[in-house]
Amino acid sequence: MKHEGAPQGSAVPQEPAATPASPGDGFGHYRFGGLSGKLLLMTVLFVMLAEILIYVPSIANFRNTWLTDRLTTAGVAASVLAETNTIAPRLQEELLRTTGALAISLDEGSRRSLIAMSNVPGEMDFVVDMAEVTPWSAILHSFEILTYRGDGAMRIIGVGQMGHTEHVDVVLPVRLLQQDMLAFSGRILALSLVISIITASLVYITLRALFIRPLRRLTRSMERFAESPEDTSRIMSISGRRDELGDAEIRLAGMEEALSRALHQKQRLADLGLAVSKINHDLRNLLASAQLFLERLEHVPDPTVKRLAPKILATLDRAVGYTQAVMSYGKAQERAPQRRLLALKRVGDDVADVLGLVDHATVRFDNKVPVEIEIDADPEQIFRVMLNLVRNAFQALEAEKDETLVRRITIEAEREGTCVRVRVSDTGPGIPENIRKALFRAFHSGSKNGGVGLGLAIVAELLKAHGGSVRLEDNRTGTCFCFEVPDRKP
Repeated sequence: MKHEGAPQGSAVPQEPAATPASPGDGFGHYRFGGLSGKLLLMTVLFVMLAEILIYVPSIANFRNTWLTDRLTTAGVAASVLAETNTIAPRLQEELLRTTGALAISLDEGSRRSLIAMSNVPGEMDFVVDMAEVTPWSAILHSFEILTYRGDGAMRIIGVGQMGHTEHVDVVLPVRLLQQDMLAFSGRILALSLVISIITASLVYITLRALFIRPLRRLTRSMERFAESPEDTSRIMSISGRRDELGDAEIRLAGMEEALSRALHQKQRLADLGLAVSKINHDLRNLLASAQLFLERLEHVPDPTVKRLAPKILATLDRAVGYTQAVMSYGKAQERAPQRRLLALKRVGDDVADVLGLVDHATVRFDNKVPVEIEIDADPEQIFRVMLNLVRNAFQALEAEKDETLVRRITIEAEREGTCVRVRVSDTGPGIPENIRKALFRAFHSGSKNGGVGLGLAIVAELLKAHGGSVRLEDNRTGTCFCFEVPDRKP
């Protein structure tokens, strides 16, 4: 009789912990002051943009008002002076100096009078009829005046304000309007800067208090928690805010709590793996000694010894098998599948041979896999998948003591396109509803025969490596596991 011992001195490997960023590594130091600086800059830019949008119609309105005031002043003064037949040169100079005009004339319908004139150029650079001014033309003309280079003149025509005067015609130097418009633009710019600074400061202070500080609080909580994730006292405290940041705090606190529990559980599992590794080493030596004693007892002619010795030896082998399963699961991940084309029916027959199901006295084994079905899988890994599923069914059926019960294990398979679907079912008691959710997790056993709960976890891991999956199907009688294995991609 052959006996296998557990691997000696196996230990659960631990992955190196990720090193969190520390404040000394440049964390928290940003160019342009981080989000706060960007927020301040964007606020200033947007306020300035708003001021520009306000400035464009304002400068056009200033230009229209300026021209209207000049026309009104010149027209009223000219109408008063025109009542006399002659206008003294001194009064003409005073009128031109007061209005800043180069020439003023009145149109009374049937008569056109030149009231005053001084150094009028031969050509006009601009001619503006105030009756035809539109908002767009006023805006365009305003920027033309602002960008004008020269010492030319402009002719302004407007409606008369007194007596029989129909129109007032005034010639003005362009530079006079340009200087006043530039002065107005300077005042607007200075006012815009003051408004921008005040507005940006208020917005910056408000948003910093409402958003930046809470975000920094979240960041500091993450840093503090990352230093010792297992310490539950470092989990973020909820501020009670009733907004999106308050929701973020709740989610972060929940995530930190879940992560802390998970790390604590994984640490316990790592400690358990180390403890099992040490126990396994001593247990292997004890089991080896017991096996040697039993092998010597097998030669004793006593019938009771011959009857009990194989059972005791099988029990020791089962204990060794459990220890090996625990250590092989924690030792390392499975290797990548090395796929070959396999006759699935033959694999099922090999599983039955290993488990002693062929011609078994109480359990019937039906291999209903069609002979022509081939599966593209790793030979050793797909054998382990089917061995675990069939062995679980076999153990569940063997645990039943009622001899009237039907004990049957069935393997069925079908191919759909590039995928092979396999079902392993039995007529056992089934799996309780309360443990189905954790059925494929390690150390969660679905049977009552003392298993360690690794078989289905190994099955799920091996099938996932093949790009497949396994699930528990509803079955009226017993348990039915269905797994799928797709062909490898070309």
